[in-house]
Amino acid sequence: MKVAITGSSGLIGSALTKRLRASGHEVIEMHRGAKSDARAVWNPDEGWLREGALDGVDAVVNLGGANIGGGRWTASRKKLLRSSRIDSTRVLVDELKRQGIRPAVFVQGSGVDFYGDRGEERLDESAGPGDNFLAQLCLDWEAEGNRAASELGSRVAIARTSFVIDREAPAFKRLVMPIKFGVGGKLGSGRQWFPWVHLEDEARAIEFLLTSDISGPVNIAAPETVTNTGITKVLGSVLKRPTFFAVPGFALKLLLGEMAQVLLLNSKRVIPARLAEAGFRWEYDTAESAVREATGKASNASPQPAVSR
Repeated sequence: MKVAITGSSGLIGSALTKRLRASGHEVIEMHRGAKSDARAVWNPDEGWLREGALDGVDAVVNLGGANIGGGRWTASRKKLLRSSRIDSTRVLVDELKRQGIRPAVFVQGSGVDFYGDRGEERLDESAGPGDNFLAQLCLDWEAEGNRAASELGSRVAIARTSFVIDREAPAFKRLVMPIKFGVGGKLGSGRQWFPWVHLEDEARAIEFLLTSDISGPVNIAAPETVTNTGITKVLGSVLKRPTFFAVPGFALKLLLGEMAQVLLLNSKRVIPARLAEAGFRWEYDTAESAVREATGKASNASPQPAVSR
């Protein structure tokens, strides 16, 4: 396949690019820039996609967007988070249509924060959206991506991604750091459900969406569900460090504001029902196996194929 990827320089985009090329696919990394830069494929802020750059693509994977956890959610930051996803996706679909490019597959990025704060509810892909800022952002982002079905005739799969575990993932590094120094612990009550996925399985799952016939929303999460207390205990056990320094929810809110509530304290018990039903096989199906790999404490486990046999 010839696959174009927005956000190809990000954590997930880089891993996906590497995996697809290793599998024999041709990848176009959609770098942003000025028209005078021959390397630039597009500039959604200026509303253009370089003529002919995506001719003949079989698939588009739309992962671009400013870092959700990159700063306090001020009014200007929220505007950037939305525009870098929603407005950019609108430009992408509009330009593909204008240039007559009709990819067979369009994988649209999103997140499990689509579901909002849902307590103990088990959330498969049939669950509706939440009502906070990030849930609305995901809902609107998905809506723009879904235009590829009606306007380009593409099969659209929505990749709702969980917290990504990888040694280079900034959010995972922030989670691990206090535990490494012996001052880590649960966040808030610790009872909130914590959906996660290892980066390798994230890339494998997106490749699976490209090459299967799945359309609609897909939860990209590991099959083992754990709470914040659960993942904290796993980290402490693997790193052999104490985890009794709990961080009160009010302290997180004072430090990070609204972002703390939505990203750290809300509960989402996400179930990857559609991946499981389609026969996807996780290489890291337990939090312990994922944390061991990401912290350099991996056991000698055999890699799994992407599809069960």
